[in-house]
Amino acid sequence: MPDPHRVAHATLLIAALITSPAWAQQAADAITTEGTATGTIAGLSPEAQAAVEAKEAGRPVEAQDWMVAAANPLAVEAGARVLRAGGTAADAMVAVQSVLGLVEPQSSGLGGGAFLVWYDADSGELTTLDGREKAPIDASPQYFLDESGEPLDFYDAVVGGRSVGTPGTPMLLAEAHARWGNQEWSSLFADAIELADSGFTVSPRLAGLVAEEPDDRLPRFETTRNYFYPGGEPIQAGDTLVNAAYADTLRAIAEDGVRAFYTGQIAQDIVDTVRGTVQGEDFNAGLLSLTDLALYEVVERPAVCVPYNEAQVCGMGPPSSGALTVGQILGMLDGFDLAGMEPFSPQAWTLIGDASRLAFADRGRYMADSDFVPMPTEGLVAEEYLSTRAQLLNPDMALPTVEPGQPEWSHAALWGDDASLEFPSTSHISIVDADGNALSMTTTIENGFGSRLFTAGGFLLNNELTDFSFETHDDGRPIANRVEPGKRPRSSMAPTIVMRDDAPVLVVGSPGGSRIIGYVAQAIVAHMDWGMNVQEAVSMGHLVNRFGTFDLEQGTPAAELEGALQEAGFETSVADLTSGLHAIALGESGLTGGADPRREGIALGE
Repeated sequence: MPDPHRVAHATLLIAALITSPAWAQQAADAITTEGTATGTIAGLSPEAQAAVEAKEAGRPVEAQDWMVAAANPLAVEAGARVLRAGGTAADAMVAVQSVLGLVEPQSSGLGGGAFLVWYDADSGELTTLDGREKAPIDASPQYFLDESGEPLDFYDAVVGGRSVGTPGTPMLLAEAHARWGNQEWSSLFADAIELADSGFTVSPRLAGLVAEEPDDRLPRFETTRNYFYPGGEPIQAGDTLVNAAYADTLRAIAEDGVRAFYTGQIAQDIVDTVRGTVQGEDFNAGLLSLTDLALYEVVERPAVCVPYNEAQVCGMGPPSSGALTVGQILGMLDGFDLAGMEPFSPQAWTLIGDASRLAFADRGRYMADSDFVPMPTEGLVAEEYLSTRAQLLNPDMALPTVEPGQPEWSHAALWGDDASLEFPSTSHISIVDADGNALSMTTTIENGFGSRLFTAGGFLLNNELTDFSFETHDDGRPIANRVEPGKRPRSSMAPTIVMRDDAPVLVVGSPGGSRIIGYVAQAIVAHMDWGMNVQEAVSMGHLVNRFGTFDLEQGTPAAELEGALQEAGFETSVADLTSGLHAIALGESGLTGGADPRREGIALGE
């Protein structure tokens, strides 16, 4: 078996400068000047630095054999070494995720969960794996209510152990490797262990987010404070940060398998951290137990696929609302000639915005963990249903009101409308290997820095349980996404593979809380309808409408639509919309990759 960490000189094929439309360059320039782009990350290889420069110039990266796109260049380079050595996309993902958990701990890691979509080149089959966190078996629907029966304030619930669900990411890594990997399991953690032991350079994004944290959140707990605020001061961009505890955790998983995480000392440290036995006073204790960890399993679920533009847009079904809601948006739009409209035309965005509002109304009423509540999954994306919903759309005028529809389903139930919140964090990985396998995985600890609890094992724990509805009922009707023992909270993560003629043509996904759905749908429309290359598609200024207000990305051409959309009847809000899209397009001439200029990631391939 080839050594996945053999050093080999790489040849990166970067596209020649493509003359982009003026609006695309304007968007890229505006986003870069906001200070959320890659910045300087020390120690990059010449190939990775060239990829950074391509992204900042608005050019896609080209390759012939394989490609990986993810949120930090150090993680991308770890995955590239595995792919160079003949590893599969599943092998590379393990390497990428283990480094991301170190260098981008605010977004994902061992203490979180993930959804994975896999295309198998040999069989032609799509598989989706659910590594979502689960509520403790001791939790109840009243978990996020105070003593008077009122919902807790969001951050009162988030910060501390109450919000922590059973982590699923380590088990998902192991399951994906067991099914589709060809490299030695233990070898896949070498880069992350080396970086944790010797130290990695703190990126501008991580340093900035640490500095922005209020005193009652990230600095609140001693173990967290000692790591992110050494000597009482927040870590700075360019600092070298060592995490020996994380290296030891990875060594245990590498040598003893994933059960080393879910049992034994690592598991005990997690439980002690969540329950507050190592935190002292002023602690928001949770209910996670050793039993919860020991019983955790990854679940294979049917992919959700919706026809669009002579292709199939496929992704993760419940408990994710991602594929269903993206699919509903695109399914409603499929009968309109978006390709004949300009990318920033008010008519196009009136259609897209209201299709999104209709889809989000259904999401709030019907979508949750289908292991616990009956869901009209097939009815929500049925062609006849989406056609009926599409008849409500008017390219010249916003809908005055939006209500959930009545999809066909076999089980009668009366659900209330959800009131849960999702705040943006998360990370996304897209990979295509030399054998043609494709992987799309969105991975998270939910809010930035999760629960703010840092374990003795050197990683943060999620606050995923706050993705449940805090309220249990709506006017006497039970809410589908309420807390229940062992239940997985609804998610908006939308790892996506677009298929045409039974083969993948686009691998895409993004972080961003419930805005993920809009980011992914827009990228697909931009690439498939408006002919943008993947770098243009992920760089395009964002317009997102979930609940009635149109969010327009500040400093981009999207914000220039504010007046026209208001005239059409929409409320608007101009703000930073920091997606983290990573996309790979597959075509006859090879692979092209794009990484979101709003964050630090790159696409790299050969």
